[in-house]
Amino acid sequence: GHGVMPSTVCSVGEVLDMGYVMARDTVTSTVKVENTSKLTLPFSVQLESLSPTRDRDRQKIPSFLTSSLQRTEIVGTQNYSGFSVFSVSPTEGKIEAGKSQDFVVTFSPDHESLYYSDRLKVLLFGKQTAHEIHLKGAARDHPMFVEGGVPLDVPVESLAVTSPVESGEALEGGKVPPLSLLLLLEYVEGSAEPARAELTVGAMQSPLLAAKKAVEFSLDSGPELPRAGFALAGPRGALERGQLQRIGVSWVPPGDLQTSHPPLVSALLTLKGDITESYRVLFMARVVAAS
Repeated sequence: GHGVMPSTVCSVGEVLDMGYVMARDTVTSTVKVENTSKLTLPFSVQLESLSPTRDRDRQKIPSFLTSSLQRTEIVGTQNYSGFSVFSVSPTEGKIEAGKSQDFVVTFSPDHESLYYSDRLKVLLFGKQTAHEIHLKGAARDHPMFVEGGVPLDVPVESLAVTSPVESGEALEGGKVPPLSLLLLLEYVEGSAEPARAELTVGAMQSPLLAAKKAVEFSLDSGPELPRAGFALAGPRGALERGQLQRIGVSWVPPGDLQTSHPPLVSALLTLKGDITESYRVLFMARVVAAS
């Protein structure tokens, strides 16, 4: 007889990012697996969140406390309803030689969170792992979002369902404190190029949104940023549904810079859609030696 190695090719790499969606909305994505071998391959699909050993595996210190490399758990935020955030169809079957199989991945978050994640495994013959794909996505209650910078929050949410007032912690006068983002820029000593970073502002598209009102944004810099050597590109604009726009930041050390006191300047990023949101952006810069 002849021993034959099963071989498959997947249309997705190690990560499938479903992006930002409105909470309580549903989006789908298709993963194609092609059988490039000469035999029929029986397959099955597993989600890490449905693993029978998941409860036992969770009895440990969170990875964001023990490792600087992995910030979030493989299985992140889950739905309050108890239904899976991610689902896959079909879950089992056969792929004929030379044929391919489409897997439909569905993302259905029921509340706002930036840390929905799971792991999808495609198994052959019930035991051989052919592909592992990290599934991730984010959900928001409002149709705008900001990405970029160094995360300043803890990527694990409480199991308690909080009310909007509690989660916002309104200040006196009904104002909500701004969220915080940190941009770190590193200038290579002696370089002719400035240090660069960017923020991405987005407006989501969803059938849950009836009006097509634009999302307006502005980053109010004031005189402190240019005085510290920072320059902005595209600090204000308007977005239609489904659009993204990047705010570029560059930094060149000013002549009177004291390396023992790297600059730290803040600015306010305001987004206006169905509500008005504010983000306090912290700009931190430093000079690093050329490698």
